[in-house]
Parts: sequence; C-alpha cells; structure tokens
Amino acid sequence: MYYLYVLISKKDNNLYIGYSHNLKERISTHMKGKVSSTANRRPLELIYYEAHYSQTDALRREQYFKTSKGKSSLQQMLRDSLKAQGYKKLLS
Repeated sequence: MYYLYVLISKKDNNLYIGYSHNLKERISTHMKGKVSSTANRRPLELIYYEAHYSQTDALRREQYFKTSKGKSSLQQMLRDSLKAQGYKKLLS
C-alpha cells in the first residue's frame, strides 16, 4: 500500500503534503525532525491520509493536493476538523 498524508504544523499552521509506502515510519521520521522540509515546523500533527494500492495513484493525488484547486478541495474536506482544532487561517 502507498499512503498520501497531510500534516499540519502547529508552529506556523501550514500544511505539508506527502506520500510514502510506510506511513507509520514516515510520520515518525517527520516527528523526530529528520525531514528537512518539516524539521523547523514541528510540532506536527497528522490530519489526513489515504491508502492506495498503486504508487502512481498516491503520487498523482499528492501532486493534485499541492495545486491551488487541490488545496481548496482539501480545505473543504477537512473544514469541520480544521475549525474544531482552531486552524481558521487555513479556511479563508
């Protein structure tokens, strides 16, 4: 399985979107500060993930969520969760 995942930085309220074949290991690596793109943005929280059989599908979904239309779709999908957690900046 391949996983698309979305992390939110509790430091700057920005999203990080990625994919991996081992979700638990990859999230652990992020949390330990061993990923350069998120090391200075910790603490992080996993707020969303999807499972895909195909690496190509997971990568395509990651690339979509990194577009402005994809970010907008993601915000709509997670609106209630983000609002409940106080991430109102992401909803504007």
